[in-house]
Amino acid sequence: MRKGRWGRAFRRIGGVAGLLLLWLIFSSVRMLRPVTVVIDPGHGGKDPGASGKLYKEKDITLAIGKKLYALLEKDPLFRPVLTRDEDVFVELVKRADTANKLKAQFFISIHCNANPKKDVMGSETYAMGQHKSEENLAVVMRENAVILMEDRHQEVYEGFDPNSEEAYIIFSLLQHAYLKQSLRLARKIEDKMVHITKRPSRGVRQAGFLVLWRTSMPAVLCEVGFITNAQEEKYIGSAEGQAAIAKAIHEALRQYLAAGEP
Repeated sequence: MRKGRWGRAFRRIGGVAGLLLLWLIFSSVRMLRPVTVVIDPGHGGKDPGASGKLYKEKDITLAIGKKLYALLEKDPLFRPVLTRDEDVFVELVKRADTANKLKAQFFISIHCNANPKKDVMGSETYAMGQHKSEENLAVVMRENAVILMEDRHQEVYEGFDPNSEEAYIIFSLLQHAYLKQSLRLARKIEDKMVHITKRPSRGVRQAGFLVLWRTSMPAVLCEVGFITNAQEEKYIGSAEGQAAIAKAIHEALRQYLAAGEP
């Protein structure tokens, strides 16, 4: 009887050890599987975005996007994908669809900010949500206006008018399923921007960006700096500045994964 009891005990231990071994193997496979990150350089082609004295937004965002792609490609944790790798026009809906079809874990849209006040500077990162100020509304209206260049935009975006304040009141009531995760990633990006680029952060914000609304994963839109500020335009237009911005986003992604948060 004692012998039978010990036998059952050993079998139970063996079963637990087997389950533990399977869990370790499964975890290792998950760790080896790279995380897909869709990098979205804003604007492009017939849509130049905002313009400064030296650069166009579409050129800066593409340069930063390529530098971020190169960093992530060398990192075994990630599998980067660009929504555009040249100066071409890509509809907002297609940018989001790229991420959705790949079942990406993250979507990062890169943009440059603009302001009539030439002394305004600093980065800010947005998640899909309700705009809290007229300033946020002005930013999102400018970025969403690109859909007017798209064919069938009335049909694709369900009659949404990017120039109507009333449309944003209704649109802002929509909740993004990954809002908490998006805000968490946005916070890490802004913290890294300050630490690495040594420039001020204007904080984490929410607004109704169409390109974020269409995504089905944590998604953020990074306004990396003001192209209308002469000093900041030179920085975000330089190879050094672009490399620092790409590094900040890369390190923020690594920090997010290291935290093990859903």
